[in-house]
Amino acid sequence: MKQHATESVKAKVTGFVILVAIIAAIGGLLFGYDTGVISGAILFITQQFHLNSALEEFTTSAVLIGAIIGAILGGVFADRIGRRWSIIGGAAAFIIGTLIATLAPGEFVLIIGRIIVGMAIGVASFIVPMYISELAPPQARGAMASLNQVGLTLGILVAYGVDYIYAAGGLWRAMFAWGLVPSVILLVGMLFMPDSSRWLLSKHREQQAHDVLQKVRGTADVEGEIKETEEEIKAETGGGLAVLKTSPLRMPLMIGVGLAILQQATGINTVIYYAPTIFHAAGFKSASSSIAATALVGAVNLIVTIIAAFLVDRLGRRPLLLISLTGMVLGLVVLSVAFLLSHGTPTSFLSLLTVISLMIYIAAFAIGMGPVFWLLISEIYPLNVRGTAMSLATVANWAANFLIAVTFLSFVKVLTEGGTFLVYAVVGVLAWIFAFRLVPETKGKTLEQIQQHWLAGKHPREMGK
Repeated sequence: MKQHATESVKAKVTGFVILVAIIAAIGGLLFGYDTGVISGAILFITQQFHLNSALEEFTTSAVLIGAIIGAILGGVFADRIGRRWSIIGGAAAFIIGTLIATLAPGEFVLIIGRIIVGMAIGVASFIVPMYISELAPPQARGAMASLNQVGLTLGILVAYGVDYIYAAGGLWRAMFAWGLVPSVILLVGMLFMPDSSRWLLSKHREQQAHDVLQKVRGTADVEGEIKETEEEIKAETGGGLAVLKTSPLRMPLMIGVGLAILQQATGINTVIYYAPTIFHAAGFKSASSSIAATALVGAVNLIVTIIAAFLVDRLGRRPLLLISLTGMVLGLVVLSVAFLLSHGTPTSFLSLLTVISLMIYIAAFAIGMGPVFWLLISEIYPLNVRGTAMSLATVANWAANFLIAVTFLSFVKVLTEGGTFLVYAVVGVLAWIFAFRLVPETKGKTLEQIQQHWLAGKHPREMGK
């Protein structure tokens, strides 16, 4: 077994496997674009359809309802029809949902379109990193799977840019419509990509798995990696929820679901969805200036995510996660204090401090909690339950996302902006403790080695030793 693992670790990073990862990561770009675009569009949708705060929250959060549904269905699709066809189906849903939302004559149809887009996001959010992780060589798996997060942050930034361009005319339909371009590229591109060799082996399609692995590794000598995966498949007993309840897999399930909830409970998507609203409360007068400030935060998000992609296979997952949560708590405390000291009266100092604190917060998120969560849940589960387990973690992530997003404006009314961000900071401290005690270091490990660790009943902290 050790010999097989060594051969896997030395696998080359070929141009073809990079191309596969880039095409798949367009799913991440769509994830980011369609979650970010609403932050600018909602300002004008609220005006056109005369929405109260409850309807504004629901319209903003409609995509999350779809994402929960998509995450539930995605686990079944990923294990039954494969990662590739699941991503293709998600691309088709992106196109359909975007068209409906763009052409919506009223609020009800708009919400339907956004729910369909959300279903596509729910599928893409975890199947894309899973697909990339299963094809990437171990020594570059972190960086390559992080391309999904780079795509996500790029999508958010592009959404902010598109929002800014069309803000002067209030053209929210055009903001949505630009999402069609990457959707079509993803659909067409994935038709020419291979399926995961690990999934093919789990379905006893050995020759296809050989062909795929030889192509992505750039060599005919893939027997070591094939045998390693086949041995792990033979050792597996069934799949689905029943297996996840067994003693060795309770810990990785708890880690994945715990990180999923904590990632959202620190308030990240209130910044993504409501950043222009936050900046407006901090004293930015026009919709354009609020969106421009939001775009600056989005640029920081993208730049730091790219840096994280280079660091994740060098420094490791745990250090980045702990650094990330420390910075997020700092940013939230500064933001909270800025709002509390202003006593509800926007000042130029508050405006400046809001931009700085949100940049600290989003940069800290981008260096760890953003990319590392999605990377870890694509690594820590055995092949036979990977789709189901990632689906559960993703459902927990989107459910927490929905609860935070749908309650944000209500929390602000009761606790004020300062009080709300202080609550998120406290959650960030709890998340740091959780990560320090339970999150394993998976850097440099093959997916099969990670599986062996859990089956041996070892503590998560022992994995990196």
